[in-house]
Amino acid sequence: MRVWRLTRVGFTALDGSGPMRHGARYSSPGRPVVNFASEAGLAVLVALRYLPEDPGERPSDFVLGWTEIEALPEHVPDGNEPAIRVWVDEWLDSRRSLLAALPSRVLPEADIIMMNPLHPDAAKVAPLRMRPFDFDQCLHRPPMLDTYRIAE
Repeated sequence: MRVWRLTRVGFTALDGSGPMRHGARYSSPGRPVVNFASEAGLAVLVALRYLPEDPGERPSDFVLGWTEIEALPEHVPDGNEPAIRVWVDEWLDSRRSLLAALPSRVLPEADIIMMNPLHPDAAKVAPLRMRPFDFDQCLHRPPMLDTYRIAE
């Protein structure tokens, strides 16, 4: 399965060190986890939520990366965020599977894919293949936009 990640240049390692230190939306601090998206567009949308509104304050060192993982994810049971976090923490601690997936809250048609970097198969996951990603270019408003009005 191909998984996507939009991150900054210094954070491309698939070791889960950021969530280990700070926690993540679905995992507690003290547990490494690597978060991916099932679609490139979802990776962009998720990162977009965390960008400063002022374009001058946006970092310019983003990269969009992908890798192939030869595993199918376990599906996280439905629940509220605290219940999901308990499940994910137990899943990470157990190391019973490499991947777990849950529908994105940003785009429910796509999944957030979590990888347990402490699972034995994590060592087989290839590093990200990356390309630079420029939010200014992505969010550039086309000139013809002024000639169209979205129907209300």
